[in-house]
Amino acid sequence: MPIVVVHSNPLFWVRLCALVFSCVAFAVTVHGANLSHGTGDWCVFCWAFSFAGTLLVLLVELFGLQTRAPVSWKNFPITFACYASLLCLSASIIFPLYFLKGQPSHGETHNYRIVATVFSCLATIAYICEVSISKARPGEVAGYMATAPGLLKVCETFVACVIFVFISDPVSYDSHNALRWCLAVYCICFILSAAIIVLCICECTGCLPFPFARFLSAYAILAVAMYLTATIIWPIFKFDKKHGGSSRPYNCGRYAGLCDWDKQMAVAVLTAVNFVLYLADLIYSARLVFVTV
Repeated sequence: MPIVVVHSNPLFWVRLCALVFSCVAFAVTVHGANLSHGTGDWCVFCWAFSFAGTLLVLLVELFGLQTRAPVSWKNFPITFACYASLLCLSASIIFPLYFLKGQPSHGETHNYRIVATVFSCLATIAYICEVSISKARPGEVAGYMATAPGLLKVCETFVACVIFVFISDPVSYDSHNALRWCLAVYCICFILSAAIIVLCICECTGCLPFPFARFLSAYAILAVAMYLTATIIWPIFKFDKKHGGSSRPYNCGRYAGLCDWDKQMAVAVLTAVNFVLYLADLIYSARLVFVTV
């Protein structure tokens, strides 16, 4: 018979706040936000997924079932919290962009949308606080995902997913081979980063036929070099008129959300962001002297 252990540390209360905030955000949205765009479904998914995962983590820790979990409990909770913070952050940006911008600023539906946005922001802050509390401190022996390189891997995969969304609607990588190379960069780096995360969570890094630390260093160098090329190539072939690019249409700002040109600019910015993340990953990986997974 498992014994319920009520934690009094700050991490428990931060998780509880995140649970409540994400629950309110998606419940209010489903109840009265009157969503008419597929983007709203994504926001609801972000909040519902964050709520479900946080509830699972709380129940496992309340009943002391960490040792029975099929994943590494040193790596899973902080990995999930990092993803949840990014999901809620994206929903906090996307939801008002599509459902508050340019919409009538009165009525019950508008009020529900404002409440959902506010609680989405609160959930984001709560998850960021959880990550800040859970991350490894200098000199502390911790799981790889609790270190700066591990958290950067989460950010890298999330940014890549957002890039995939923007380049596929509309398809914007098939007009030139250089743009196809950019797509290859996004896919290769995403797959390898995701594989590293899965290996750490499943505690399978020891099954590799080569040292895990050397693999991380080699991959970081490769990713930095690949993303550097994509950071240079994408803007040239999308915005330089000599290479078939175009300037921003005058009516682009009239649309709810982002127009096609804005999405291409978002890809360029996010590519640069991921390049910086991979560069920071390389620097931290070179300095990392403790990895316990």
